[in-house]
Amino acid sequence: MHINLVTLFPEYFDSPLSCGLMQKARENGLVDFKFFNPRDKATDKHRTVDDSPYGGGPGMVMGLPPLAETLRAIPAPGSILLMAPAGKPFNQAMARSLAADLAGGTPLTLVSGRYEGIDARLPELFPITPVSVGDFVLNGGEAACLNIIEAVCRLLPGFMGHEDSGAEESFSQGLLEYPHYTRPESFEGLSVPEILSSGDHARVAKWRREQSLLSTFRARPELLD
Repeated sequence: MHINLVTLFPEYFDSPLSCGLMQKARENGLVDFKFFNPRDKATDKHRTVDDSPYGGGPGMVMGLPPLAETLRAIPAPGSILLMAPAGKPFNQAMARSLAADLAGGTPLTLVSGRYEGIDARLPELFPITPVSVGDFVLNGGEAACLNIIEAVCRLLPGFMGHEDSGAEESFSQGLLEYPHYTRPESFEGLSVPEILSSGDHARVAKWRREQSLLSTFRARPELLD
């Protein structure tokens, strides 16, 4: 299962992709990453990848030639996602779809922008889907790429120790997850709900469903149908 990353800063991903479950997944050959830096396709001695915007204004814009040549140099780009504020909101349903594609052999390419943005003609040249991870501004798309990588890869078969973990988490069923507890049973006057130690699996399942609905109603009511 292969993911391509188009970025001016490949080193940004060194630590996040080399620890925890992601490191184990890479070591086990479950997922692999390849980096493509647009600077490598720049033709001037300064390896320039940006230019001033037409119409004036502050900041610089990532130019087309290096980006276009970079994308054309990827042997198997598969699905191409561009990190963009105006993109389609990324959610758990999209993560599941991308994970299914990856598991089925379709590579994923994530394009990370910088500066004021990317020349708007890029999606006209390639089958790109702009995607947004939230209504806020970042220095670049690398952090957004990491959000997508984690959300997608953890759904791949064999990534997590317990295969049911991904099915019971927040947003997996359109709701926030129920609260969790562990030992000690009582801590500074706060006790674990008695039902969780009752041994009655049906009652526990019903309680968890009710708590999931309550949590969603209180924190994210717009998620409720």
